[in-house]
Amino acid sequence: MPATHIPVLGIDFGTTNTVVSITTPDGDARLIHFPKDDADLVAFRSALSFHAPSHDESAREVEAGAWAIETYLEEPLETRFIQSFKSYAASPLFTDTEILRKRFAFEDLLSAFLIKVRDHAGPELADLPARVIVGRPVNFAGLRPDPQLALTRYQEAFSRLGFSDIRYAYEPVAAAFFFARQLTTDATVLVADFGGGTSDFSLVRFERQDGTIRSHGLANSGVGVAGDAFDYRIIDNLVSPRLGKGSSYKVFDNVLPIPNRYFSAFARWEQLAILRASRDMRDIRGLQRTALEPDKIDRLVEMLDDNHGYRLYQSVSRLKEALSASAEAEFLFEEGSIRMRSTVKRSDFDGWIAPELKAIEGAVDEALARAGLDEAGVDRVFLTGGSSFVPAVRGIFERRFGAAKLESGAELVSIATGLSLIGLEAEPDLWSQRAG
Repeated sequence: MPATHIPVLGIDFGTTNTVVSITTPDGDARLIHFPKDDADLVAFRSALSFHAPSHDESAREVEAGAWAIETYLEEPLETRFIQSFKSYAASPLFTDTEILRKRFAFEDLLSAFLIKVRDHAGPELADLPARVIVGRPVNFAGLRPDPQLALTRYQEAFSRLGFSDIRYAYEPVAAAFFFARQLTTDATVLVADFGGGTSDFSLVRFERQDGTIRSHGLANSGVGVAGDAFDYRIIDNLVSPRLGKGSSYKVFDNVLPIPNRYFSAFARWEQLAILRASRDMRDIRGLQRTALEPDKIDRLVEMLDDNHGYRLYQSVSRLKEALSASAEAEFLFEEGSIRMRSTVKRSDFDGWIAPELKAIEGAVDEALARAGLDEAGVDRVFLTGGSSFVPAVRGIFERRFGAAKLESGAELVSIATGLSLIGLEAEPDLWSQRAG
């Protein structure tokens, strides 16, 4: 690598997956790969596991990504599994959590995760550059999120890995930088980024001057709903009723509804292990004797006892993917003695996610209003992120902007690539910020 080239790392730390890129001497960027078995991964699952034998908690082993999931599925009773922890980054209510008798703050979790990302990349990340550009959502997820708190926590975690120039850029702005390489004329671009926990939008003006592309941001907006919320809607409408939601139990002569709180844990599959270890589990087992439909509670108990949550979410993801291609698809879940099979229409799924679609469209309105534009003032719309494949999501933009303006591609990697490219800008402060 020539001495004149100072590499920049771009890290798209996502709710579901994390993607990393690094700049190259020719002014482009390449993705970091994570070899595993016969695969060569570029999407590193945003998950952690802490494993220790029950007789020796001091022998704590930390894993991340697909390796963490593997550890948890092999020994769930001796493993603490954490996924989607980005959701707690901006929460002042989250201070720390106890894992195998040790307290971990958010920055401890993130730095442990980043270390494993570095390790699993092998030689590609053996020597980390000084500058890193980290993606951040326009609006962090959670109740009353504090974005400055999130950036402070990020700062501490990334500093522990030795980075000395740490900058943060909005995720949809990074996607815009990726997309701008395709432009041949001046254009105002709306970038819609759909992650696991947030949906973010940015309006950026790109202009060609003297053979180069210059750009300036017009407006940003975002909302704390995305792919994870879609998954939960499927479970809440399709699966939970077969596990007892909406049914009743009898206490003496009184018929009472089964508490809905038992099913809120299905919002993320790793929370099911917490439910199994909670005091509610004793009450759930008691419902096997008093429920008016005990077979449903039997399924719920087996789902929790036998750790079927991960397989359930895999089935949900397959259904969601199939509904993106077909007007109807089959949902199939078979684990242990549990058998669930049904045909789901895309129109039903669209109805289930209607609240999220409304929130997404409201965020688009907000971005346009902040920029002082209407739909006619937008030349191109770039859709990125996994949920951009959902027809009802894409339909929002087709209806409002016209199909001819829509572009998509590199849905999982555009942000990470754009982040590192921002780091090469002559004036990176125009597109990124330091914490504080």
